Amino acid sequence: MSSSSSHEIVLTSSPDGPIIAYDASSGALLAHFTGTQTPRQGLTLVGNSTLIAASHISSATGSGSIHLYNWWSSTVFHHLPLPEPVAPLIASLDGFYLFAGGLSGNIHVLSLPSASGNVLKAFPAHHSPVSCLKISDDGSLLISGGDDGTMVVIPISQLIGASSSTYENASNFILHRFVAHADSVTAITCGIGLCNSTIIISCSLDCTCKFWNLLLGTHLRTVEFPCTVFGVALDPTESEFYVAGSEGFIYKGTMKVESKQLVSQGLQLVKWAQKHGGAIVSLVMMNEGQNLISAAEDGSVWVWEAVTGQVIMTLQNEMGSISHMVVATGRGARMDSSGSNESTGNWSLGLSGTGRELSLQVKQTQEMEDMLTVVAKDRSKAIDMLESAIEMYERLLELILKEAKKGTSNGGE
Repeated sequence: MSSSSSHEIVLTSSPDGPIIAYDASSGALLAHFTGTQTPRQGLTLVGNSTLIAASHISSATGSGSIHLYNWWSSTVFHHLPLPEPVAPLIASLDGFYLFAGGLSGNIHVLSLPSASGNVLKAFPAHHSPVSCLKISDDGSLLISGGDDGTMVVIPISQLIGASSSTYENASNFILHRFVAHADSVTAITCGIGLCNSTIIISCSLDCTCKFWNLLLGTHLRTVEFPCTVFGVALDPTESEFYVAGSEGFIYKGTMKVESKQLVSQGLQLVKWAQKHGGAIVSLVMMNEGQNLISAAEDGSVWVWEAVTGQVIMTLQNEMGSISHMVVATGRGARMDSSGSNESTGNWSLGLSGTGRELSLQVKQTQEMEDMLTVVAKDRSKAIDMLESAIEMYERLLELILKEAKKGTSNGGE
């Protein structure tokens, strides 16, 4: 299959299978990325570098790491070890930093490019495992949810700029901390908003979606559902929202309601008729809000017409289960039938629905990989030089001690 026009690419991950890329316009399978067992929320795109990052938990050792892929190879080209298993993963909009949510409640900050994958910092955001991560539309805020039901809003500039030692008083870095839900926060989305009107929507295993004013830090409303909720999406006009239910249904809601009574009675919700065979784990707006795409635990991926709530396409099911899904916008690349990417020289990638497209030449990506290799070699050389210097100083110290002993001996005579 080949295409030179702008189109959207769907990426799905699995806890026990490959990462798979689909063409959203045709449903065709484009590529496999192997070697990663990805937990829930553990898949993201990395800004200008056109990389794919995936959390990986080793089935043999239980250790955690992040795998990096590029679009021209099906195998991992960098393995970034972490001090603990992580699940949710997200990248800063400029692609310079990765944020990973750990079992300890820490958010690990990694800098790219990094040949070694050393964690720069570990910010203590929650008292239980981090369950989801989201970056605000302008890229200034990191929003995290925890298994303890809390939600934390942190300015990224402070998170990156501060030293690890200052994290001991973590509250100084947190813009807002919401005691948001009675159970684990499963997903977070936020609108663009104006002035003080930016909205955060959080959903949870406690069967609710809650709406928050981001800047004021206030709770606006709660919508209850007949099941646990794993995903939420907001249309570009911020007039409607969509919720993914654990029983396989999608619910469509209205942002503006006439009364709190209607909200509590659920009268502003519409349940779409078609049902996945398993819990829906991810929900993404695409095609400038005209379509919605859902991925379920049973491996099914459906494209919906947002206005009618009808399924218009079913993507090929190539895996037994799905842990997460992201959507990228691509331009000017060709995928061959074998699933390998034969680049025409340029790729443009961005998160669907954000209006931001990021570009990078194939040559630039190769240069980045070369840079990573150079960094690794330089680190090895620096260690060798340091070891040699230490050995030389030890010898000098021995000579000084010998001379000092001779001087003491001669003085005693």
